[in-house]
Amino acid sequence: MNRNKKQTCLNFGQAKAVAKTYFVLNTNFYMSNQLEKVKELIQLREKARLGGGEKRIEAQHLKGKYTARERLAMLLDEGSFEEFDMFVEHRCHNFGMEKTKFLGDGVVTGYGTIYGRLVYVFAQDFTVSGGSLSEMHAQKICKVMDQALKMGAPVIGINDSGGARIQEGINALGGYAEIFQRNILASGVIPQISGIFGPCAGGAVYSPALTDFIIMTQGTSYMFLTGPKVVKTVTGEDVTQEQLGGATVHSSKSGVSQFQVQTEEDGLKLIRQLLSFIPQNNMEEAPLQPNDDPIDRLDDALNDIIPDSPNKPYDMYEVIGAIIDKGEFLEVHADYAKNIIVGFARFNGQSVGIVANQPKFIAGVLDINASRKAARFVRFCDAFNIPIVSLVDVPGFLPGTGQEYGGVITHGAKLLYAYGEATVPKITVTLRKSYGGAHIVMSCKQLRGDINYAWPTAEIAVMGADGAVEVLYSKEIAAEKDPEKMTAVKEEKKKEYNDLFTNPYVAARYGYIDDVIEPRNTRFRVIRALHQLQTKKLQNPPKKHDNLPL
Repeated sequence: MNRNKKQTCLNFGQAKAVAKTYFVLNTNFYMSNQLEKVKELIQLREKARLGGGEKRIEAQHLKGKYTARERLAMLLDEGSFEEFDMFVEHRCHNFGMEKTKFLGDGVVTGYGTIYGRLVYVFAQDFTVSGGSLSEMHAQKICKVMDQALKMGAPVIGINDSGGARIQEGINALGGYAEIFQRNILASGVIPQISGIFGPCAGGAVYSPALTDFIIMTQGTSYMFLTGPKVVKTVTGEDVTQEQLGGATVHSSKSGVSQFQVQTEEDGLKLIRQLLSFIPQNNMEEAPLQPNDDPIDRLDDALNDIIPDSPNKPYDMYEVIGAIIDKGEFLEVHADYAKNIIVGFARFNGQSVGIVANQPKFIAGVLDINASRKAARFVRFCDAFNIPIVSLVDVPGFLPGTGQEYGGVITHGAKLLYAYGEATVPKITVTLRKSYGGAHIVMSCKQLRGDINYAWPTAEIAVMGADGAVEVLYSKEIAAEKDPEKMTAVKEEKKKEYNDLFTNPYVAARYGYIDDVIEPRNTRFRVIRALHQLQTKKLQNPPKKHDNLPL
């Protein structure tokens, strides 16, 4: 019995030793296998980050362009980027495409922060198949757009692509349509910003066109529906890519782009600055910034900035700079329709949208382009709860067949509509001229202007004295045959008209102007008005959507 028991113990000890040996060997095997898998993951990540490879990255740099990941690193707060879908590959087997695959499939997507605030991003990678859009490329973009909508955060797209991947045919076109649909659904819900840092042609242009702001770089970016070769074939016209759709063209002539910048670094800094004025979504307010610029700061220069002659211009930028916080003004569409100025500023740290006529450029009249420019800006501000401050000096609408044939009536109605439907706080300051239909369009009291101020120099009437006298006193003037007497009658009647109408007090008597204010005190009065309007609640009648005159 004892011997058997001893033998059993020996067998058990041997088994335990064998098990221990097996466990050590097995653990070493799994540890070795796990390390191999981690090593493989690291290698795959390194491969994905190289995009199309070092030679193509070098070619991108030689063009004066950064890679997708370099751009995102500059755009986002340091270390904040989290990437999605690094290992996605295309699924195309046409034209031998199955033999050429790159991890990520030509677009880098994910999320990060800008000044600590969440944003979703995608950046097309030109080093991979020229950044061309495939089915999977589109799916990656759609994923971050869907996530941005769910989370109520801005989405920023950096475009650098040769267009649809021809080998994928209808799948690529379907991918574009999926993106466009999301642009439409996100419009007015979350801010959408497009950076065009390379080619953007054909159907690809419609996604940026559906977003809120477009930034283009001079010399390296372009947008057009049909390229120079097609234009040459169809119309016989010889144009370069830059002439057809470069940054200058779209920022000054077509108005497609809101900003043009010299370098990509400038463009990415601009996106960061732009977002600092804008809320995360349509349910939030824009971030309030610390302010040490006194709210009661007076600027005596404003008291005599308006020239004695009604036909002499002055620079509206000087007025804007004098009343906003620290003179910091982010202008939108600076090179397009210069007769009206729009952009973002702050009053006591609160973000506002500025809309101002510019007397220094074609007398500040409203025309087709100015109406479109201002209307879109007003609607953006209203969609994202940004108060609107309007500085008015407008002699009317630009006359002529060019304007009438171009539909100035419809385009002017866009601005009228934008102001009329806006429910955000609206403050209007009339500096000098405010005549006729242009007076109504520029956020008058009847378009639900909350606070309407006027400077003592304001002239609010159906038209200016020259035109009014010709209409009202035509018979008296025609009756005078002597040219000197005729001139004297005109001057007398003009003075009579000016005394009656070209001052703010007639409008003030009817309550159309809430107060006539001292120009140097404008900053303080605007800030007080904004503070008073903080709890404003106004809703438009329920509707499926409006029918804006397009």
